[in-house]
Amino acid sequence: MKQMLTIALLCLCSVLAVQGQEAEGWSITAHSQENYNGVMVANGRIGIVSGSGLFDVSEIILNGVYDKEDDRGEGVSRIVRGPNFAQLTLKIDGETVSESSITDWEQTLNMKKAYLETSFSAGGKAFVKSSLRALRQLPYMGLLQVEIIPRKDIVLEVSSTTAFPAELKKTSTAYKVLQDGSIRMPVYVSQAQSRTKMQDLATCTGFLFEGVPQEIYAPEAQGMNFQLKLTKDVPFRFALVGAICSSKDFASPRAEAERMTVFALRSTIQELLDGHEREWERLWQSDIVIEGDIEAQKDVRLALYSLYSSVGENTRLGIPPMGLSSTTGYNGHVFWDMEIWMYPPLLALNPAMARSCVDYRYDRLAKACQKAYSYGYEGCMFPWESDDTGEEATPTWCLTGTFEHHITADVGIAFWNYYCVTKDIDWLRDEGYPVLKNVADFWVSRAVRNADGSYSINNVVGANEFAPNVDDNAFTNGSAKYVLACAVKAAKELGEKANPSWTTVSDNLRFHYDDNGVLKENSNYQGEIIKQADVNLLSYPLDIISDKETIEANLVYYAPKIHENGPAMGNAILSVLYAKLGDKKKAYEYFQKSYLPNKRPPFGALSESAYSNNPYFCTGAGGLLQAVLFGFGGLHLTENGIIQKEPLLPDAWKSLTLKGVGKDKKNYVILPAGKRSR
Repeated sequence: MKQMLTIALLCLCSVLAVQGQEAEGWSITAHSQENYNGVMVANGRIGIVSGSGLFDVSEIILNGVYDKEDDRGEGVSRIVRGPNFAQLTLKIDGETVSESSITDWEQTLNMKKAYLETSFSAGGKAFVKSSLRALRQLPYMGLLQVEIIPRKDIVLEVSSTTAFPAELKKTSTAYKVLQDGSIRMPVYVSQAQSRTKMQDLATCTGFLFEGVPQEIYAPEAQGMNFQLKLTKDVPFRFALVGAICSSKDFASPRAEAERMTVFALRSTIQELLDGHEREWERLWQSDIVIEGDIEAQKDVRLALYSLYSSVGENTRLGIPPMGLSSTTGYNGHVFWDMEIWMYPPLLALNPAMARSCVDYRYDRLAKACQKAYSYGYEGCMFPWESDDTGEEATPTWCLTGTFEHHITADVGIAFWNYYCVTKDIDWLRDEGYPVLKNVADFWVSRAVRNADGSYSINNVVGANEFAPNVDDNAFTNGSAKYVLACAVKAAKELGEKANPSWTTVSDNLRFHYDDNGVLKENSNYQGEIIKQADVNLLSYPLDIISDKETIEANLVYYAPKIHENGPAMGNAILSVLYAKLGDKKKAYEYFQKSYLPNKRPPFGALSESAYSNNPYFCTGAGGLLQAVLFGFGGLHLTENGIIQKEPLLPDAWKSLTLKGVGKDKKNYVILPAGKRSR
């Protein structure tokens, strides 16, 4: 009876804890497996994507590790899926626990501590709860923790295996016992090669127990098992720890994966959990808190959680549009999505994470210079789609890879903003200015002088990709104008002599206007439907157009012209701009429009557009977060760092708190008009 009461109290505490996290917007719970779209638990290096089944992991993604997209080695590169080491099977009294034999399935994403918990009842014999993590303090490792509460005396058998994605080659598995004196460490090692054998991949897993270790055995070397008797109402907890390594990062992936697993096996479950939670507690010192709208709080926090999950400090890795949630979404390449959409929220809330983004580009500067040279330009020319090589990774048939040149300005703008926020003069000298100088030299060589002394940038694809090969695209010219001025300022900061042509071209780039004074999207724009915001980007984030009358005129003209199936970020930009105009109603309307139609069950993961189904779209998360930080929150990235001007609180919210902003970790509290900050 005492044990039953203890179990009941444990279950009640667990339920209350989940409810408390839900009430504070820290967790999202799924009660149905229908129309299931997974979420990622990731740490910037590896992304583990959930499935709806029991202990189901749909794929494990290795950031920065690429191979070709087809077996013949043709086509473009694609981010690699690794061997799936998180495969677990339970047998109770000799019967396999399957989806058909369970009830009360539930899955909860805990964003505060960054784990996905799945629970169910197994045939009335046991209550099972598992939690999946990509360990934040051990960037190549994951942990699957399982707790079983028997409803009667049972015999439990647990089996761990590895699943290999179909494209992997030369797959092999081996059970082995690593032994140091009297210390025995049973592990299960899996090896493979990527699609065209470009990458060697290895995983190593081991069981970790509380209390007395269990005897491990390997039936015909097909997996790693243990078996024991459990007593009614006495909880049993164990964990499967796994490391995954590639030859991209290690000379001997198998040996390093084994060492990492040994390291984990010589720890305790609680030590591993504590290390993971400490790292996430530190990250969440920078947060967005919405009072009065729990659904908006969950959505905004899921966006921030997804960005935090997809980038790591000191990794020198970029962020693909889908973060670490998909290998097929744009092949895991890095676009302007990183600099223009995901980077600004990271720079505002976690400059160390933002540093990895600029490090990624700096490491590929030489290739960008080679590309500029190859196309007859000076300086550097960054690829529209970038992989590990830094060369152009866009399919050859796609015009964006050859003509969407604003990416080079976008990169330079990100570099200048990093300096403005951090004031790291050594970084500016060593990394920032070399990039900005080459970016500026590119635009001077790319611009064409007209007879009247103005300059044009011809034959480009702009942010509005519906209009290929146009002249004087508004955003391309605007971003070039802006970054040329940034290069001049950077030179001044360092006491360097700026190239006079940078200012000449910046001051004289040509923009075209219609009869009503509205800026034209390109020189021949005739009012066509556009893919996403383009002209409006000159008001935010570029702030080239800053007077409210012109901002509003461009908004009124272009908002109806954005395609209904365009990516979510366009509406986020409109939200920021209406907030700057003080139009609370329209700012909130476009904020909601930027993501609510894109939510997918059961967690609300964002798809790229209202009509697509490719979550999780981290680019959209970046736009959503910018609407909150730089729209409602009133934050501005300036030469003097991050400042706040005229925040605007939606009527549906009681307050908005921006926690841990900038390098000084400032807090900003936005209350309804007339109320004091507290």
